[in-house]
Amino acid sequence: MEQHTHPRSGTGRHLVVDGHNDLPWALRELVGAEDGPQVDLRSGTGARGLHTDLPRLRRGGVGGQFWSVYVPSSLGEAQAVVATLEQVDLVHRLVERYADHLALATTAAQVREAMAQGRVASLLGAEGGHSIGSSLGVLRVLHRLGVRYLTLTHNHNTPWADSATDEPEHGGLTGFGREVVGELNRLGMLVDLSHVAATTMRDALEVSTAPVLFSHSDARALCPSPRNVPDDVLASMASAGGVCMATFVPQFVSPACWRWQVEAREAAHGAGLDPNDHPSMTRFAVSWEERHPRPVATLQQVADHLDHLRAVAGVEHVGLGGDFDGTEQVVVGLEDVAAYPALLTELAGRGWSSADLDALTHGNVLRVLQDVEDVARA
Repeated sequence: MEQHTHPRSGTGRHLVVDGHNDLPWALRELVGAEDGPQVDLRSGTGARGLHTDLPRLRRGGVGGQFWSVYVPSSLGEAQAVVATLEQVDLVHRLVERYADHLALATTAAQVREAMAQGRVASLLGAEGGHSIGSSLGVLRVLHRLGVRYLTLTHNHNTPWADSATDEPEHGGLTGFGREVVGELNRLGMLVDLSHVAATTMRDALEVSTAPVLFSHSDARALCPSPRNVPDDVLASMASAGGVCMATFVPQFVSPACWRWQVEAREAAHGAGLDPNDHPSMTRFAVSWEERHPRPVATLQQVADHLDHLRAVAGVEHVGLGGDFDGTEQVVVGLEDVAAYPALLTELAGRGWSSADLDALTHGNVLRVLQDVEDVARA
C-alpha cells in the first residue's frame, strides 16, 4: 500500500482530528448516495463547490476526520433511519475506494495508527437523534457499523430531546432520552451535544457517566445563537472531562451573521417554509442573499471563540469542528479543509504554545474518545 506523509513544517505538524465534516451529504446532494463515492476526491473538488478533497486534507494537516452521516431532521423517523444507513454505506465505500489515503477508525488507538501511516483516520458521527428512530436497537446497529457519536438532535426536537432551534417541548431530555445517553455510555459512543437546547445539554451532563462532546459549536458569550454553548455548560462540560470543538460556520461565529440568519429564518417562515428544514432553508437563503447582502465572519473571530473557550473551559477541553461541506457560507480565511494551518498560526501569535496546539488539534478529542471507550469497558 502506498504510504503518505503528512506535512511536518511549521504549524502543519499539529495534525488535526476534526469533529465534523458533511462531505457525505454534500456528495449525496451532488450526485446521489449511490454515486457519491464516484466523485474523484484525488483531484481538486473546489470547482464542484466542495470544501473537501484529498489534496486539501493533506495541505490542511488533517490526520483524522469525523465524517457526518447526517440526514435532514425534517424526514420522518423511518425515512431517516434508511437514509442514515445509506450515508454510513457511502462513507464505508469512500474509505474502500481511497484506502491508500483513508482508514476506517473506531477507537483512539486506530486513529493514532492511521495518522502514523499518513492516512486520514475516518470516524463516523450520526448527526441527529432522528437517525435512530427512537430505537435503542437501531442505535446499537449504528455502533456495530462503526458510528462513534450521536448528536442528540439536529434542528428539530426528537420525541425525546429538545433542539436548540425548535420550540421547547420536553424541557430537555425525557426519560427515554436519558436511556439513550446511558446506552451511548454503555456502547462507548460519544454523546454529542451540538444542536441541542441548553436544557438538553444540562440534562445530558447530569446523566452521562462518560465525558461529552460538542462536535461543532462555539461560545454563546461571543455570539448569541442558541446553537452555541453557554459558559455554565462549558464549565460543567470541562469538569466532566469533555471537549467543545469550535466550528467555522459564520452565523455561529459572528453576531452580525447570526442577526442576518434570524432575519432570513423569519422571512422563510413568512413564506410558508420550515426554517429548521436545512435543505429548503439553504435554498431560501441563497435567494434572500440576493436582496440582503450577508455580513462576513473572519478567522480572527474564530480565534476569539477559541480564546474564550480556553479561558472558560481550559486548554484541555477545546477542539476543532469546522463543519466544512455542511455550510454554504465560509469564514474569510477558513474557506476549506486546507486552511487549518492559518488558524493555528493566528493562535500561535496569540500565545498558544506548541503543546496547547497539540491538545487543541487532536490531543483532547483523542483523550475523550479513549475515556468513553474506558467507561464502556468498565
